[in-house]
Amino acid sequence: MHELSIAEAVVRVATRHAGGRPVAKVTLRAGHLRQVVPSALEFAFELVAVGTEVEGAELEIEEVPAAGVCRECGVESELDGFPLCCTGCGGLNIELIRGEELLVDSLELEEESELALATRGA
Repeated sequence: MHELSIAEAVVRVATRHAGGRPVAKVTLRAGHLRQVVPSALEFAFELVAVGTEVEGAELEIEEVPAAGVCRECGVESELDGFPLCCTGCGGLNIELIRGEELLVDSLELEEESELALATRGA
C-alpha cells in the first residue's frame, strides 16, 4: 500500500510548513498515472497525522487527468487508460505533459488562539 508512504510524506510537508500552527485542510494534486486510491490515502493520512499539527485536518485530493502530446502527429490527448496512445493517429510515441504529479498544492492553517499568542509573548 503505497498510500501510507504518500500520507507520511504529505504530513511531513504540511507539518514543516505549518510552523507549529494547526492545519485545517491539505490540498493534494495527484496525477491519474500515480494510481492513488483516495479512500486508502485518506485513511492512511488520518493515521499518520495523529499527534501532529495536521491531526483532524481535511485532506482534499484533486486528481489530475493524464495527458500527452504525440511525437508523431503533434496532437495533445487526454490519456484515460493503457496503452497510452494518441487520439489523433493511434501512435504510442507519447510525451507525457500531465498526470504524473504528486504534490501538496496548498495548506489552510487555523488561526492561533489568543491564549497561545499571549503565552508565547510572555
